[in-house]
Amino acid sequence: MFIRRESFSQYIRLYPIVTILLAANIILFILTMLPFIGDVIYETGMGVNAYIAAGEWWRFFTPMFLHAGIMHLLFNMFCLFVFGPELEKLAGKTRFLTIYLLSGIFGNVAVYFLKDLGYAHVGASGAIFGIFGAFGALVYYTKKMLPELRQVILPIIAISVVMTFIQPNINVTAHIVGLIVGFLIGMSYFHPKNIASWKRKKVR
Repeated sequence: MFIRRESFSQYIRLYPIVTILLAANIILFILTMLPFIGDVIYETGMGVNAYIAAGEWWRFFTPMFLHAGIMHLLFNMFCLFVFGPELEKLAGKTRFLTIYLLSGIFGNVAVYFLKDLGYAHVGASGAIFGIFGAFGALVYYTKKMLPELRQVILPIIAISVVMTFIQPNINVTAHIVGLIVGFLIGMSYFHPKNIASWKRKKVR
């Protein structure tokens, strides 16, 4: 299910939203490496609670597309590359994008309210954990029909949560809130009645 066998062109065609998100994160990371303009992009987009309090509300959104280093970027983009396509295929483009963005945004909002004004952060991890949360909701509804999904996703969620608390410099709040938001949205999207209505619309 999570083994990617598509060619580059097939991947782009089948999973356009995941592809756009991957490209946006990678391009912005490259831009932040450039002299002068890189610092401006990074400092303008990173989540800084004091600046948000001063009215710079876009910082609830922009940190999702910035990363603190190459390993930070690679880890998040690897998760998006591997797990994003299946969720985009199952939920559809709009629903997938909603899960991703709302998980990231609500994670950043929680950071604003739960951390001090001096706290600063970047990264797509809250949105990535939203993907895991949505899969958790899918597992809840399909535990008898898709046992292999449960065997893969639950250990990944468990390991990710444990690593969140034992690794240094991790935005725990964004991770956990992103996971919860993704799960709650997934519980709505993947309710059997809603899935049945999606199928009826596709048939029509």
